[in-house]
Amino acid sequence: MIPLSINGKSVTVDADPETPLLWVLRDHLEMTGTKFGCGMSLCGACTVHIDGRATRSCTLPVSSATGRRITTIEAIGVLKVGRAVQDAWVAENVPQCGYCQSGQVMSATALLNTTPEPTDAQIDAAMAGNLCRCATYPRIRAAIKRAAKAIA
Repeated sequence: MIPLSINGKSVTVDADPETPLLWVLRDHLEMTGTKFGCGMSLCGACTVHIDGRATRSCTLPVSSATGRRITTIEAIGVLKVGRAVQDAWVAENVPQCGYCQSGQVMSATALLNTTPEPTDAQIDAAMAGNLCRCATYPRIRAAIKRAAKAIA
C-alpha cells in the first residue's frame, strides 16, 4: 500500500511502486483529468503539481510521490491562481480539441505561482514542454497575461 497526499486528502493505493503516477491517478483513483499523451514526459498532457512544481506524471514512479503534495487539475480551480488561469482560459477561448488543456493549465498555474508578472520569454520557457496540436499558443500566452492581471 502506498500513501499519497492528493488535492489535500490522504489516500492509500494498492499499486506497484514503479507504476507511473499518471496511471495511479487515472486507473486506481479514477481521476481522469490528467491526460496521457506521449508516455515520455515530452508533451505535457500529464502535468500535475508535486509540491507546487509542474511535474510530468507519465514517467514518475508513484513511489517517488510519497510524502509529497500532489495537486491535479481536479482541484486547481479552488486555488486563487488556478481559478484565475481557468477563467482566463475561457475568456481567451484557448481550448480547441482540449486534450492538452489540463497540462497547459497546470503549467501556467505553476508559473504564476512563482512569477506573478511573467515576461513573454518567461511564459515561453515555462510552457515550452507543453505541446498543443491545435497551435493555440498565442491564446495561451494571452490567457496567462490575463490571469496575471487578475491576480495582481
